[in-house]
Order: sequence, then structure tokens, then C-alpha cells
Amino acid sequence: MAAGWLRQYGVMGLMAALATQAMVPSAAYARSRDHARTEAQYAQPEAGPVPLQCDDRKFLADVEMAESASGPHADRVEHVCGRVIAVSRARRTRSGWHGYFYVDVGSGVSIRIVSDLDRMSAPAWPWVAKGDQADVLGRYYYDSPRSQGIDWTHHGTGRNWPVEGYVVINGSRYQ
Repeated sequence: MAAGWLRQYGVMGLMAALATQAMVPSAAYARSRDHARTEAQYAQPEAGPVPLQCDDRKFLADVEMAESASGPHADRVEHVCGRVIAVSRARRTRSGWHGYFYVDVGSGVSIRIVSDLDRMSAPAWPWVAKGDQADVLGRYYYDSPRSQGIDWTHHGTGRNWPVEGYVVINGSRYQ
């Protein structure tokens, strides 16, 4: 049932994002609304093991599990790859400049990729275009069916995330 939901709403969500790119809230914004929660209310991240190869099937299974579970959802390390199907303009959030794009991971599902432009060694945004091949390692967050994506796609770690991420676009690595 969840896979059917993913196919139906994943595509609908992408269509809505493309139609209203300027109005789509950033993942950082979605996270900022939740800052009223205490650390204890967040599930502990599941950051290991770090996948060396792209595994879209594992990612799709993790999405289905997140959508079928209730309560706090643990952030997970994910390594996905696929074709870029949309790119949004950069936006400034409370935590800095972010670039956004969507990757088709198969089975009719796309996922939003969040790139922290202030922390990445990359050219001026956009350094990704529709049709590019993407390989992404980062943190999958799930706040709700409408607020999920992969962030922490840059070098470095933090207090709440121990894995360095990256984005590879057509063979060029950005971190």
C-alpha cells in the first residue's frame, strides 16, 4: 500500500513542486519548524554502515518503512542515484544558502536533495541540470510525507550527524 502511495503522491508532489518552485518550503525550513521539540523527542540517527555503492532499493524500503511507522523517525544514511528530473533555485534559510534538486530513484519515486551551498566546494548554483546523472550520499530525513529528503550532502560532520556526504553529478564530485 505504501509503495502505491509513493507512486501516486511522489509524482503529484513533484508536479506541485515544479508548478510552484518558488513556493516550495526548503527542507531546512521544515526542520526549523520542529526546533521546539527537545533532543529526546527525536529518534537517534541510524548512520551506519555507510553504503559504498548506490542502493535505491534499500532507500525505497526505508521510505516505505518511514511512511508506515508512527512516532519519531530516525534519520538514516542513504546512498541513492538516478537521473535529475528537476532543479530549483537557491534559497536562503536560517542556516544559509541551499540548492535543491530532485532525483528519480525508480519505481515512480523521486526524492528531494538538499545541498548546503555555504559548506560545499562547488561552482555557483546551479551546478546540476535536468537530465544529469546524480549519485548522492547523505542523511535521509522524514518529518512527514510532504517533508522528506536527503540533506547533509556536504563534507564535515556535526553533533547530530557523523557521516560526511557528497553529490556526484555526471562524474564531478561536490562536497
